[in-house]
Amino acid sequence: MIPVSEAFEACAGKVECGCPICSLYKKLQADELDIILGASMMEPDIRIKTNEMGFCPTHYNMMLGRRRMLGMGLMMESHLSEVRKMLDGPVVLGDKRAAALRALGKLEGDCYVCGRINRNLSAMISTTVYLWQCDYNGFRKRFSEQTWFCMPHYCAMLEYASKKLPKKTYREFYDSAYAVQDKYLKTLSEDVSWFCKKFDYRYDEEPWYNSKDSVKRAIRFLGGCFGEDESVK
Repeated sequence: MIPVSEAFEACAGKVECGCPICSLYKKLQADELDIILGASMMEPDIRIKTNEMGFCPTHYNMMLGRRRMLGMGLMMESHLSEVRKMLDGPVVLGDKRAAALRALGKLEGDCYVCGRINRNLSAMISTTVYLWQCDYNGFRKRFSEQTWFCMPHYCAMLEYASKKLPKKTYREFYDSAYAVQDKYLKTLSEDVSWFCKKFDYRYDEEPWYNSKDSVKRAIRFLGGCFGEDESVK
């Protein structure tokens, strides 16, 4: 409850802060990368999981960016050993080549860090809905003061709320989230349209207003922070 409340408090009324759920995602991501490159990489149960699952390209690159090369080397040593076993195919009856392709195909979609983040973020989304439902410490007001939610997290909140809240309460929650989203989307659409017009010579002498970074803001709005490098603000 505390990190969710703090994220919504920090982002209330601040367009530059963006989606509060994205801020929680980034904090979880940074924490998980610190943990996996720290002492936990030597814990047997974690090494077994990282050996089996590996990481997605985004998190491989983020770990490399932290330049803890010994930790990375140790993980790669044992993970590559596991990949060689998959390459040869599991020891099962039947077509060895098909078994190898199934094992390698599963590996391609796995990421230890993504799995950890997604589990924790799901709990934080459910906590967001709970805090709004009971209006803990005036949470509904802070919720309505958000400037925008990214579309993936907006949809995730509504999907969870639709399953957990009574119908009347869900309609109220939906209306509150929609009001935030609709207001920002109107402004963002106008900014992107003006950005495009500025490439027409007829608007050459007109000011840019708030449109110069509108395309970047639109991408953040539509895609959220998933796969976003830590250095991207």
